[in-house]
Amino acid sequence: MTPKKLWYALAAVILLSFGVLGFFGLEIFRTMPPFPTKVVTTDGTTLFEGQDIKDGQNVWQSIGGQTVGSVWGHGAYIAPDWSADYLHREAELLLKKLAERDGLDYASLPAAEQAKYQVLLREEVRKNTFDEATGVITYSPLRAEVARELGAYYAKLFLGDASPEFVKLRSAYALRDKSIEDPRKMEQMNAFFAWASWVCVTNRPGTDVSYTNNWPHDPTIGNIAPTSLHLWSGFSVLMLLTCVGILVYYYAQSKEDEVGVLPTSDPLRGMKPTPSMRATTKYIWIVSILILVQMVLGAITAHYGVEGDALFGLPIQDFLPQAVSRSWHVQLAILWIATSWLATGLYIAPAVSGVEPKFQRLGVNVLFGALLFVVVGSLVGQWFGVMQKLGLIENFWLGHQGYEYVELGRLWQILLLVGLVLWLFLMIRALIPALKRKDENRHLLTLFIIASLAIAFFYAAGLMYGRQTHMAIAEYWRWWVVHLWVEGFFEVFATVVAAFLFCRLGLLRIQSATVSVLFSTIIFLSGGILGTFHHLYFSATPTAVLALGATFSALEIVPLVLIGMEAYHNYKLSKSTDWIEAYKWPIYCFIAMCFWNFLGAGIFGFAINPPIALYYLQGLNTTAVHGHAALFGVYGILGIGLMLFCLRGLYPDYKWNDKLIGTAFWMINIGLFLMVTVSVLPIGILQAHESITNAYWSARSAEFMQQDHMQLIRWMRMPGDLLLGIGELLLVVFIFGLQFGWSRKGTR
Repeated sequence: MTPKKLWYALAAVILLSFGVLGFFGLEIFRTMPPFPTKVVTTDGTTLFEGQDIKDGQNVWQSIGGQTVGSVWGHGAYIAPDWSADYLHREAELLLKKLAERDGLDYASLPAAEQAKYQVLLREEVRKNTFDEATGVITYSPLRAEVARELGAYYAKLFLGDASPEFVKLRSAYALRDKSIEDPRKMEQMNAFFAWASWVCVTNRPGTDVSYTNNWPHDPTIGNIAPTSLHLWSGFSVLMLLTCVGILVYYYAQSKEDEVGVLPTSDPLRGMKPTPSMRATTKYIWIVSILILVQMVLGAITAHYGVEGDALFGLPIQDFLPQAVSRSWHVQLAILWIATSWLATGLYIAPAVSGVEPKFQRLGVNVLFGALLFVVVGSLVGQWFGVMQKLGLIENFWLGHQGYEYVELGRLWQILLLVGLVLWLFLMIRALIPALKRKDENRHLLTLFIIASLAIAFFYAAGLMYGRQTHMAIAEYWRWWVVHLWVEGFFEVFATVVAAFLFCRLGLLRIQSATVSVLFSTIIFLSGGILGTFHHLYFSATPTAVLALGATFSALEIVPLVLIGMEAYHNYKLSKSTDWIEAYKWPIYCFIAMCFWNFLGAGIFGFAINPPIALYYLQGLNTTAVHGHAALFGVYGILGIGLMLFCLRGLYPDYKWNDKLIGTAFWMINIGLFLMVTVSVLPIGILQAHESITNAYWSARSAEFMQQDHMQLIRWMRMPGDLLLGIGELLLVVFIFGLQFGWSRKGTR
């Protein structure tokens, strides 16, 4: 297929996919569960005001939001899912009170008698009592009484009740003694918890399925997997098998040798780095430091799972609570990976065009200072927010937004977007001379610029929701950032950059590389754009979103079936000629990325993507398996590989200390594999068994998670963590050693 036809196909995929994504975004808005004006009892007593629910959402966000447990399954793993926890406790209390109304003790009744009260319970909680005309939700006096008792329970938990029961529970959940300091804010958060749980159990008008498609699994309240989950899960598997067959046939039929006549010497050996290219060295150094800080924060966060109020006896919860350590750990991962890729773009642009624009170095330095300011400012703001030193409005702008992966305050989001636009400007002005030449590179250059535009502007999706936006809408836009920005167009950017590098080295013919990259981008975006919906199955979205997410997330796996061929191809390139030995470790990082793409994004990703699987597994440690293996394994290791390629050009005259960088490479990859498979995955499997067998709340409960064998499995991640940590330390030592001498082993 010619590049022209591939461009038409790519344009069609993008336009159609975003058209569907936008249409169903409007559908989510139209059908989202209501924010009531108030919640009242049948006798007219007001239980909650509607504004209390909105303010309570902000209170929950201010203490860390999705870094402190989860709501609707999205968030952290140590504390429970608060919507599932609330529903379970509400059901227990209602069953007890329903039986007491008849003078009976529910716990001592035979199963047949208990079943009677379970039917009454479901009639109580599943009926949709929202009045569209008045905007009021009505509770029975009995349910209102239970809501007040649950409010008292959560107040003791979050306000710092000193009784042994709550001290132990806070430790199990890794909560600060006083996560909330204002009783009024606690009342508001209780209103939010009650509403978020009401959404999970209340039938959507005209159906017998809740707003969240009956998530979380809890048979006691009638939350069992609806038929749609089974049907669309099966269809997604059929789509996967069909498209895999088509792709393999196409690949076998059209695959040609992409390797041209190999150069006898390194084509980049004589390239002299420009001032702006040299200025990217500081980016690589700061990325190195961030890698170490992020690793330490990850270790602290993991340790909170076994010792929820201290670090080997040190009371760090007082000044570095789990909500902060986890936020910093996740945010720094995205920031250092993104920065490594931004640095690669700034390095490659002048190298491709052969032109250094005026003041380019100044622009690179200004951007570096701006990014550093955003990183430090956002981290400090999050600490102030979680420590309850900001008001709700100030917290939204400067502190902690409470949404996973976009935790940073709105001001820092805006400044980061400005920085990305500056990066885009610096990239394009450096590439303009190359574009004007209109040679065979123009297709790759154009796709490179499109990917760069997407990286700069798709982050703006995180600005599309406000402080009190409905969670269903906020989740829709949040996954634009996480899925489309991080998992989507970064992937396109990486594919184009890798092709550029191999073409510049003379290892690939530009024509075949262009066709391959365009075809790969079409295949990836065909599933990747609408695959965004697989994150929204249970975020109070209609069944159509579930159907689209199931279908197109299966297509995301299709290109990964050929990843072994790509890895083998890269390995052959690393052995193709003597001089390529100088690029061994960047290429090995590309090979490792292929492995983790197959394992982390492919196997671990598809294991939890079908609706029926995610129904039981959302927010369990199986999600953490996929997250670590895909985010660090794919994007992180690729970022490391891109930095190593830049460093090869920045220090062109020296051989590398292969023993040092080689040890770092293998320890990082082996450590990550052991951490994921020896500890995180077994915990996830045990949780999955409990969730499927009993209920979701049980798989996230302190009683289940604090069992002795679960604690042992948590400790079993230490060998993997140590290998990974030492490997990252050696990588940083190697990077700085290129400047100071100990990583150089003679001249080339």
